[in-house]
Amino acid sequence: MDVSRLREICLSFPGAFEDFPFGPETSVFKVRAAVAGGARHEAKMFALSAMDPENWSVSLKCEPALAEQLRAAHPEIAGAWHMNKTHWNGVRLDGALPDDMVRDMVEDSYDLVVATLSRKQQEQLGWARLSRAAERL
Repeated sequence: MDVSRLREICLSFPGAFEDFPFGPETSVFKVRAAVAGGARHEAKMFALSAMDPENWSVSLKCEPALAEQLRAAHPEIAGAWHMNKTHWNGVRLDGALPDDMVRDMVEDSYDLVVATLSRKQQEQLGWARLSRAAERL
């Protein structure tokens, strides 16, 4: 996976945008619901990457039990540097992991973050409708 593909995946989710709070060399991907009535909702991070081809990795939120399983099964996955290692994985993107697996981990991270938003914000993102449709299947 290359820089442009990771960026494309991260920005493909509703309400996702790229921010640079740590400087131009570090991409932080966040989600924010639409602005309603002039009030701005706080954006929440779901992915972070230095976008450095020499040390290519991404930090992603993960459910704690799954994080442990992924780390045990894949040496490319470890606790994320400078993050709460219970909830964040650092994923090395050196080509050892399939792109589909990385995409699934990014989507899981996004979902975990959106799940913490209010129901109204989830509905604004279209996320609640997607999860309700999945429950009916």
